[in-house]
Amino acid sequence: MSIIVKGFLLLAIVVCISYAQVNEAGQQCLCQRVRNRMEKRSEIKDIQIYQATVFCRKVEIVVTNNNGLRYCLNPDLKAVKMIVTNILNNKRLQPPLPLV
Repeated sequence: MSIIVKGFLLLAIVVCISYAQVNEAGQQCLCQRVRNRMEKRSEIKDIQIYQATVFCRKVEIVVTNNNGLRYCLNPDLKAVKMIVTNILNNKRLQPPLPLV
């Protein structure tokens, strides 16, 4: 194979890979579906908040209930916004951990 043909093949491969990566941006989100209702606070074991990134362009809120099941909440719900605000305010009020 000549050098020119190899060069074109390499260029075609690079273009295909870069095109695939551009189309995949924003498609690496954890939450494919979100719930529009919440369980009781007493049934929630953990809440994780993932900020928007290059890989996922939306804020994601993942809840783990006492049974270990995980699901995603709609971050636009009023109740969810209130809980997130409370969590963030409580984190700000906690004193820093002492260094050992």
